[in-house]
Amino acid sequence: MVGANEATISQEKATFELLTQMGHEQLVFCNDENTGLKAIIGIHNTVLGPSLGGTRMWNYTSEHEAIRDVLRLSRGMTFKASISGLNLGGGKAVIIGDASTMKTEALLRRFGKFVESLNGKYVTAEDVNMSPRDMEYIRMETRHVSGLSESIGGGGDPSPVTAYGVYVGMKACAKKVYGSDNLKGKKILIQGVGNVGKSLCELLAKDGAILYVSDIFPERVKEVCNTYKATSLENGDIFNADIDIYSPCALGATINDDSIDLLRCDIVAGAANNQLEDEVKHGDMLLKKGILYAPDFLINAGGLINVGIDYLGGWSKQRVYAKVEQIYDTTLSILNKSQKENINTQKAAIALATKRINDIGKVKLPL
Repeated sequence: MVGANEATISQEKATFELLTQMGHEQLVFCNDENTGLKAIIGIHNTVLGPSLGGTRMWNYTSEHEAIRDVLRLSRGMTFKASISGLNLGGGKAVIIGDASTMKTEALLRRFGKFVESLNGKYVTAEDVNMSPRDMEYIRMETRHVSGLSESIGGGGDPSPVTAYGVYVGMKACAKKVYGSDNLKGKKILIQGVGNVGKSLCELLAKDGAILYVSDIFPERVKEVCNTYKATSLENGDIFNADIDIYSPCALGATINDDSIDLLRCDIVAGAANNQLEDEVKHGDMLLKKGILYAPDFLINAGGLINVGIDYLGGWSKQRVYAKVEQIYDTTLSILNKSQKENINTQKAAIALATKRINDIGKVKLPL
């Protein structure tokens, strides 16, 4: 029994060390036996405003994996809001479980009560395995939710807006590498063709790009290939494919020791969060290899811009897309900073995001 207690203390110590290392303000554990709810809310930084970030439901292999995910994701949301010029902080929530069998109205409403108990410090929205309809259930218990459907006055599905931000960020990268942001004829691999990836395929197909797609769900691949004349690739073949641009649009950490050695592309620009398994090490490895990396939290910020403007007030499609288009110029600025200072692009983007927070809050946020 003593050993078990010692193990628990060690895990708690490790969690607090992570919180300190990553600069988090708060980590909230939500448990409800009646509905089966097990959720974690990560609040990273609220200097610029309430922490806003989606809730994802995922069948994590362990609680430790869920904690690490919510900590990394909420930190990324802080940078995403700051670099986008939004008066919002960074937060994120994860619900542990299989969305196909466990997600119910009761579970979502119970989660909404936990969000409400934070008194506006955290604002939720949709993420992986969540929908605008799910946000409506959460909204029954709390005001602090965004991403509601347009039919009831919300900003609707943020996926097309996220895709548009990735698209303009990708064009900025092409401008830097090829001297033109015209993507016609460029061979682009989209890994993950869910809502965001599919919308990105539509934009790229209109530009005349040559598309390759991969996904763990064969029916998604078949649909995109039929609709946009894309070529399917097996997951095992994606990293050594002869392409111009690799666009990870599924889960994170696909840029790692193994994949970087295999990559044969000029640009990495996608919608996934936390694409770099280690943002310092792997950012430097891409820089050394001559592959231009578009910082994920910069170019995938369209969804946050959509739900953020929705929550703060004054939402309109025109206003949202005008804001998202600014990602193009910001991306070019980051790429130039990276080149001038000979630092990886992720580090350059984080420096810009933290500067705004530190200047306004008179704090020192860890990089």
